Amino acid sequence: MTTQMIRKQIYIQKRQDALLKRLSKTRGVSEAEIIRQAIDREVAGSPAQTMSGDRSAWQELILFLDSRQPATSGQQPYRWNRDEIYAERENRWVRDRDQD
Repeated sequence: MTTQMIRKQIYIQKRQDALLKRLSKTRGVSEAEIIRQAIDREVAGSPAQTMSGDRSAWQELILFLDSRQPATSGQQPYRWNRDEIYAERENRWVRDRDQD
């Protein structure tokens, strides 16, 4: 059974073009196939397919993030306090408003 294809020309943002090219290369399929799959998922209401690929990139990221953590020498990590964060944001807003 052959599927009849219809040519469509679309405009996408540069950011979307870069993402489309990366997905195409990662999955080993054409850019058109990525778009067809996205349309089928949208119509079916199913979630987007998770990207499979080289796990070494994740391992590299984890190693990098671990290297960025300061040595705590047994100290407890800083715990964020929601009230402090909101108060700091409000103070910044008031300060910026008063400078205008």
